[in-house]
Amino acid sequence: MKALFIGDIVGKPGRDAVRALLPNLVSRYKIDLVIANGENAAGGFGITDKTAAEIFESGVQIVTTGNHVWDKKETVSYLAKEHRVLRPLNFPPGTPGTGSIVLSLAPSLPSVKVAVVSVMGRVFMAPLDCPFRTTDAEIEKLRESTNIIIIDLHAEATSEKIAFGYYLDGRVSAVIGTHTHVQTADERILQHGTAYITDVGMTGPQVSVIGIEKEQIVERFLTQMPRKYDVAGGRAILSAVVIEIDEQSGRATGIQRVQLTYP
Repeated sequence: MKALFIGDIVGKPGRDAVRALLPNLVSRYKIDLVIANGENAAGGFGITDKTAAEIFESGVQIVTTGNHVWDKKETVSYLAKEHRVLRPLNFPPGTPGTGSIVLSLAPSLPSVKVAVVSVMGRVFMAPLDCPFRTTDAEIEKLRESTNIIIIDLHAEATSEKIAFGYYLDGRVSAVIGTHTHVQTADERILQHGTAYITDVGMTGPQVSVIGIEKEQIVERFLTQMPRKYDVAGGRAILSAVVIEIDEQSGRATGIQRVQLTYP
């Protein structure tokens, strides 16, 4: 089977790029499952029911999130009922929503089920529960349903992401890093069969600072004064990876970076 994982969708430019480019990507690479990180989909910060619906209508099947998941107040009630949008697994017990999902790939592969997990790192991030131990426990539950498990690790520190990949090597199909919005060139299959990349990159404005108007970010660095940020306009870039997974063993057999511009 083949899964396409699309990096952090930022604002309307990111959503437009997904809508325009995804059908051809699915056809070209013969994709069975599309996952996207959508925590920046609504104005660059957070996700709403409307922006999530737009992403699903574009052909994405599962949306993961991260530290901006609660930036829009309506997300709390939305995630309580929409389990296709995942919040990080390692939020404390009682937090609305869910951090994982198991879905069937019918009709393309009716006998195959895939688990998707969203989890967040702790280095330079909010002090959530341990992502390593929390994911450990979740994997044990998920493997009762499937041995194909794809994880979005939303984290800042490269060291934490790499350590997480090695920690889970051979126990999950893929560890895909998100959050920094810059695609890294270290995609590989780890020793025991887990596909890994430190960061899949961003899907949003190409001429920007991680999706935001570049002048606003430069001003912030120069003055250190807080201000409202706006999503940049213009041409967008879509960043993603294609992951090929053996359906019997759950081990990855390939991972390929993708970057496209729109329009």
